[in-house]
Amino acid sequence: MPNAEPLVEVWRGPFCESLHRGHAVIWDAGGDIVAAWGDSDAVILPRSSCKMIQALPLIESGAAAAFGLSDAQLALACASHQGAHVHTEMVEAWLGDLGLPEDAFRCGPQMPNDKGARYGLIRAFEEPGQKHNNCSGKHSGFLTLSKHLKAGPEYVDLDHPVQIAVKAAFEETTGETSPGYGIDGCSAPNFACTVTGLARAMAGFAAATGDGDTRDRAQHRLTQAMAAYPHLVAGEGRACTNLMRAMEGRASVKTGAEAVFIAILPEQKLGIAVKIEDGTTRGAEAVITQLLVGAGVLEADHPVAHQYRYGPIRNRREIETGQYRLAAGLADWTL
Repeated sequence: MPNAEPLVEVWRGPFCESLHRGHAVIWDAGGDIVAAWGDSDAVILPRSSCKMIQALPLIESGAAAAFGLSDAQLALACASHQGAHVHTEMVEAWLGDLGLPEDAFRCGPQMPNDKGARYGLIRAFEEPGQKHNNCSGKHSGFLTLSKHLKAGPEYVDLDHPVQIAVKAAFEETTGETSPGYGIDGCSAPNFACTVTGLARAMAGFAAATGDGDTRDRAQHRLTQAMAAYPHLVAGEGRACTNLMRAMEGRASVKTGAEAVFIAILPEQKLGIAVKIEDGTTRGAEAVITQLLVGAGVLEADHPVAHQYRYGPIRNRREIETGQYRLAAGLADWTL
């Protein structure tokens, strides 16, 4: 990725051991770049950071209302969850409401990241199911939309009505014609855009008031659902959950694979998109956290802010061995 900018250094003792380069854009809903690092026009796959965009047709089509979906379910539709019992029990109930078996999913089985759920399966000599897949909430939304549209079962196919609707919402919110797509880990298409396009889309969510047109109401509801149910969006110990709890509803954030991270800031009507070129999560977490601090929605001295911005890095004996250091232009940035 050309023109990526050094954003995060990883120090061990007196040595800079690693360097994370990347891109970041802060977009104002009024239509301007507020700040940018790296190449704002870099084309990326947003991966799971754009799940709230993928959930827009679920509401806009009338499917969410027709099936009486709760805000908790909408938060789960935007989730990359841990596969904890709180997540899988909701997925099971959702499938039950749809009258569908677990094999209606097309996301594939995944061993849960939640330790309790994972060890429980191992002790019981059980294999993980598709409900444990971190994207099963999103796929529950896809199945709901597909059933509402009376469409076929292969809802992850590019020419399926569900994915046609998702692509339309993606291009409309990013303000770009997607140059292509990749197949995500859950088998759904993931459409490409620029870092600016992703930030622009998040600013659209941030500007939504819930009093406007169908798109406005859908964006507002999804943003509020994520902020209200941070434990459903990710899970215990995860950055998305920890950051949203620390901000107490002032912003909604979502990570994606290969070090993508977005933030929706309703108070400031700002959208943020971050991509670290080496795909390392710790780099994306450090950058998004610093930008949240700089934007004034996360207290700089909050333990969560310190954890993701600086560390410290500890070894297996809990001895402090290093820390992260943010690049000067990023560390000094404030709104």
